[in-house]
Amino acid sequence: MNKRLQQVKYLGIDLLSALAGWSAYYLYRKYALDLSASDADSPAILKKLYSTGLLMLPFFWLFVYSITGYYNDVFRKSRLLELWQTLGNTLIGTVVLFFVLKLNRPEFVHRAGTLSPYFSFFILHFLITYLPRLIITTITTRKVHRGEIGFNTLLIGSNEKALDAWHEVMGQKQGSGNLFVGFVNVNNNSKNILGHFLPHLGSIDEIRSIIEEKKVEEVIIAIETSEHDMINRIINRLIDSKAIIKAIPSLYDILTGRVRMNSILGTPLISVSHTLMPVWQENIKNFIDYFIASLALLITLPLSIFLAIGIKLTSKGPIFYSHERIGRYGKPFLIYKFRSMYMDAEKDGPELSSKTDERITSFGKFMRKVRLDEIPNFMNILKGDMSLVGPRPERKHFIDQIVQIAPHYLHLLKVKPGITSWGQVKYGYAENVDQMIQRLKYDLIYLDNMSLFVDFKIIIYTILTIVKRKGI
Repeated sequence: MNKRLQQVKYLGIDLLSALAGWSAYYLYRKYALDLSASDADSPAILKKLYSTGLLMLPFFWLFVYSITGYYNDVFRKSRLLELWQTLGNTLIGTVVLFFVLKLNRPEFVHRAGTLSPYFSFFILHFLITYLPRLIITTITTRKVHRGEIGFNTLLIGSNEKALDAWHEVMGQKQGSGNLFVGFVNVNNNSKNILGHFLPHLGSIDEIRSIIEEKKVEEVIIAIETSEHDMINRIINRLIDSKAIIKAIPSLYDILTGRVRMNSILGTPLISVSHTLMPVWQENIKNFIDYFIASLALLITLPLSIFLAIGIKLTSKGPIFYSHERIGRYGKPFLIYKFRSMYMDAEKDGPELSSKTDERITSFGKFMRKVRLDEIPNFMNILKGDMSLVGPRPERKHFIDQIVQIAPHYLHLLKVKPGITSWGQVKYGYAENVDQMIQRLKYDLIYLDNMSLFVDFKIIIYTILTIVKRKGI
């Protein structure tokens, strides 16, 4: 099972479909023209438009499909969902192209009884794009059902409910692609009756290493009602995993409408999604991050030179300061800042700064007041470690302390950390662990409300705070 090869198949067929769809549209448009009523130059204009489209359209359509996440999960596609997604992409893309390329020009007069330019382009592009996709997806789906393509699956649980879940998945008329590599028990004193059917791989505390070692792509949580107090502990252990997480629903989950069917013949499961924003919004957010970071570094170059000179003239030491922070999925990275403290400020160990911190230089206080020390953070965005908006990244030293009091802090690791955050706008800089925990609730609210609109509001409030020189 080669995900990259499957993505190349879809990309290749979409590229050819874009060219074929545009060519078919050109031929139909040429046939549909009423040359006796059209401008004499219409055929030449149409041919020039066709040449322009051949160069531009394939890349435009691939961009549209990528931004909506079409190429993300290439082995778990639903043919019905693919139909609606292709329809939606074609509808939006066709509208955009008609405005950009001015396809409905007044000099083009069509024969009576022919389709309008918009609908002819829409229908031709949709059919030529969807039919090859349908063939590839159908072939892939059948391979999944026959067990030729599968996903390494870990079962969490060991008693009757886990055994029932295993029997149900294995007994499906059409295979779901789950290849069980083993199970993890929840209660060390449990009977482990599942051990007669699957290998016992360890306990909850070993989940991360098991997922990495066994290359697990899907996790199914099937625990007893009496073990539900363990659910938070389990989810926290899986925060930094990219595996798909599903749970066997209880009667309460079914009655409250939390169960969503992905397949008529499949086992009903609750999906615990890593995605907090629609895929298209997340992709646009990433594009905005890279665009603004590049623009900001270019615009602030003269200011950065001034700050570099100021740092050198006012204190000894390097211009930049970097240390390790924890990013998305718990991955450490080096964060870059303009140095605002004296050398060896943390020789006695990690310490949070405060408004009266004597370790901060006089020039550093000026930079921090308007957050100029964080201009190099834009380099972290270009490296893919950070975003414009997201929970502020912390050091492992402080995260370990926070998790002891508020284990739900780990949920912040689902997203990229940001240069600014809702918690920072609402609360400001934290001077100790207790204040970090108080600020935590705002960052958790952000996770529940993530959208481009919310990001825009946070950026506006951040700019206002900087302009007013309040610091954050």
